[in-house]
Amino acid sequence: MIDKINYTYSLEFTVRDYECDLQGIVNNACYFHYFEHARHQYFVKNGLDFALLHKQGIDPVLTRAELEYRYPLTSGNKFIVRLSVERKSRTRIVFHQDIIRMPDERPICKAMFEAVVLKQGKLLKNDVLMDSIPHNDTGKGEE
Repeated sequence: MIDKINYTYSLEFTVRDYECDLQGIVNNACYFHYFEHARHQYFVKNGLDFALLHKQGIDPVLTRAELEYRYPLTSGNKFIVRLSVERKSRTRIVFHQDIIRMPDERPICKAMFEAVVLKQGKLLKNDVLMDSIPHNDTGKGEE
């Protein structure tokens, strides 16, 4: 069972044929794309534009990724990527994400992504992102 998380966003997908490998299941690399797209859409929904941030020299960067595959998706499966965000520290942001197959709500993949924000290549406080999005504020500690 996927842990009980207070999700702040979800996005629906359908598996496309070309995402499947010779075994007829979604290639493991595709899950990274699903999770990334959901994170980007979450930021867009909350008014953050990555292209504009980049022009200002501000870039969110993943520093850690953990995926736990539980059951494979196959072509045509409908699924939801759910997302929750927390401030781990003054500089670190954690995204908890789950893929749930629909309509049976079977847990497919559980993930955790940790990120920092850089400005001109230097570590920045995460306020530039966190002040603009709904999140679970669990820590503002020093690093």
